[in-house]
Amino acid sequence: MPLDTISSSKAHGGTQGVYRHHSRTTDTVMTFAVFTPPQASEGRVPVLWYLSGLTCSHQNAMDKAEYRKAAAEHGVMIVLPDTSPRGTNVPDEPGNWQFGSGAGFYLDATRDPYAANYRMYSYVTDELPGYLATHFPADMRRQSISGHSMGGHGALTIALKNPEAYKSASAFAPIVQPTTADWSKPALDKYLGVGSKAQREYDTTLLIADGKRFPEFYVDQGTADEFLDTGLRPHLLREACAKAGIKLTLTMRDGYDHSYNFVSSFMADHVAYHAEHLHRG
Repeated sequence: MPLDTISSSKAHGGTQGVYRHHSRTTDTVMTFAVFTPPQASEGRVPVLWYLSGLTCSHQNAMDKAEYRKAAAEHGVMIVLPDTSPRGTNVPDEPGNWQFGSGAGFYLDATRDPYAANYRMYSYVTDELPGYLATHFPADMRRQSISGHSMGGHGALTIALKNPEAYKSASAFAPIVQPTTADWSKPALDKYLGVGSKAQREYDTTLLIADGKRFPEFYVDQGTADEFLDTGLRPHLLREACAKAGIKLTLTMRDGYDHSYNFVSSFMADHVAYHAEHLHRG
């Protein structure tokens, strides 16, 4: 499992690195970032996955999410995957920011021509963890997951489908019902087929309705988010969790929008929340 280091620099006593490898899952070169906290010098440390949103890559969170100080304080490794496969041979719609490159929706596509490359669900849950275990001082027995927007959707659905793999799950402004939201439904139709049952596998509210469970979710949402009513609709998550008996901490943050100004304001809270669960053993 060869891995190339693109960059590496010291931060808060730890190391912020960016890495590249050829993925067997997406059949493309993939890039991801890892912050290794200073505690890793004494042994393997727990892992917090952070999944970014539409149009983003690992770079957006690395530059704007302000996670390193909190991660160093709590001894947590932060992993930032890309949001989709990339490359000249990957099918794309360059003029559509809600589909294709930067908009993989953390699913495994089943429709051509996307099925060969758009396999971010398997990449995040299977292949990339193998690279962490092999090349980094990561304790893969202790993992948690979080994300923003499309990445929040990814974090919640991945946790619901793999409850044994993650100690905790959180999200910033997640797309909770992508099968009906105006900025995600067209993408799911193209990746998975119009009206296909496969779409239920990547919808938080429908997974819960179908019996999938996770102990609790921790979610922050800005009240001034421009996508609140059309794309995100956190009330649907509240209703689904209440009906299923899933504990949900949903905090509506007054005046905050959808940007990384919002994410960075509460990132330390999320890192602390996950650290509490990760360090329980």
